[in-house]
Formats: sequence, structure tokens, C-alpha cells
Amino acid sequence: MTADEVFIHPTAVVAPQAQLDSGVYIGPHCVVGPEVKVGKRTKLEANVYLGGWTTIGEECVFSPYSSVGTEPQDLTYKGERTLVKIGKRNIFREFITINRGTPKGGGITSIGDDNYFMAYSHIAHDCQVGNHTVFINGATLAGHVEVDDFATVGAFSAIHQFCRVGKYAFIGGYSVITQDVCPFLRVAGSRPTWLYGVNAIGLRRQGFSRERINLIKKMIKLLFYSELNTSQAVEKITQEVEPTPDREEILVFIQNSTRGLVKKVAEPWMKNWE
Repeated sequence: MTADEVFIHPTAVVAPQAQLDSGVYIGPHCVVGPEVKVGKRTKLEANVYLGGWTTIGEECVFSPYSSVGTEPQDLTYKGERTLVKIGKRNIFREFITINRGTPKGGGITSIGDDNYFMAYSHIAHDCQVGNHTVFINGATLAGHVEVDDFATVGAFSAIHQFCRVGKYAFIGGYSVITQDVCPFLRVAGSRPTWLYGVNAIGLRRQGFSRERINLIKKMIKLLFYSELNTSQAVEKITQEVEPTPDREEILVFIQNSTRGLVKKVAEPWMKNWE
């Protein structure tokens, strides 16, 4: 067998209509439905279910008992043609579940590239997940949730439907998220969710310079650790902080928020941070 040959284990059930690109590996007892497309060198280790109208990119890995493309858990769904679209180089560990979209939610559940989903993670209908995210064991998204690039969702944390998690945000384990998490922040807790400042360690690991992190801290301090309300803080940032991609990331995220922001500060002394 060469690297470009498709391997299908004798115990696997693969519909003849399924589209398998070169180098795909289908392990024991896997099931692949007729509307599924699998990209080059993607591997289904064993007991993996791929159904519905599902498209998967190159070099993804699915651990045993992954279930992808199943019907949305939504009482209004009536069997319509809705999709799951998954990018490249994603890792899906044991027992993850990904539901396809609903007509009312845009019809597609989307996952980008280079994400890591640990065991028992759940991605519900119409969710949009970016690139380079990490979902720790049992992380759960309700429907219509957006998780942006480089975000981390902690173990056994749940995110309420229609909430958004910004770039480079970090959600601690066992959290309940019912409002939007601003980019670059650390949050944790369950009713209420507490804000623990900037995700500085995560930003340093991603190569952010000290100057860049300090500028982010300045904006976050104005937004959440001052006496200003959100509108006043946004105005002050616009006036005092030179335009940068990080500034625009924060301002556009706030502008587009419909559920409000996680703002309850866990450490009031941080008002005086430098």
C-alpha cells in the first residue's frame, strides 16, 4: 500500500457514493455516509461515524467513537439538507460530537484549520469555530456559538447559544458562559463568570511582544477596570490608542455584541495594574 492509496478496513461500512481523496485511512468498524467527502490523508482510526452532508479537509484525525454530521439537536429541524464543513489538520479525540446546521441558523456548522478537540467535546448546530483553537475535555457549545482563532475552551465548560468567544481568549474549566468573551481575556466561573484580566501567558506563547501585550492591557483596563461605561471606554480607546489590528479586533467585537460582555471583575485591585 502506498501513501496515496485509500485504505478501507474490511469491517468498515462506506457508502459507494462517499468521496474519499488519496491517502484516506478508514479503520475498523467505521461508518461513512453517501454524502460525505473526506480530504487527503485524513484518518479515521476506528468506530468513527461520518454522516449527513459533511465535508472534511486534509490530514484530519478522528479518534474512536467520534460522531460527525448527525442531525442538529433542534426541535424545528425537519430533515433539511444542512452541512458540516471541516478544514485541514484538525484532531478530534474520543467521543466528540459535531451536529450539522439548521435552515434558520444559516444551514452550516463550520470548523477551520489546526484545531484540537479533546475527548467528549460537543459542537452543536450552526456553530462557527475558527483556527488554532483548543477544546479541552467535555467543552460544549450550544447552537449558533462563534469561537474565534486561538481561543481555548476549558474542560467541562458550556457556552450558551448565540454567544461569541473572541480571539486568543481563555475560558477556565467548569465555566458557564452566557455572554460574549472579549478577545485576549481570561474568564472562569459559573453564574457569575469572572474576568481575570488579559491572557498574557497565552499571548506570549503565541509570540506577542511585551509592547503589544501592554497596549492590549491598556485597552482592557479602560474597558473593564475603570469607572467608564463601555461606550465611554470605547470612545477613549478610539481617541487615545493608535489604530492597530488588536485595537480593531476589540472594538469591532464589542460593536457586534448582541448578548453583552463578560465584565464582572474578579480582582478589583487590578484597576491599578501597569
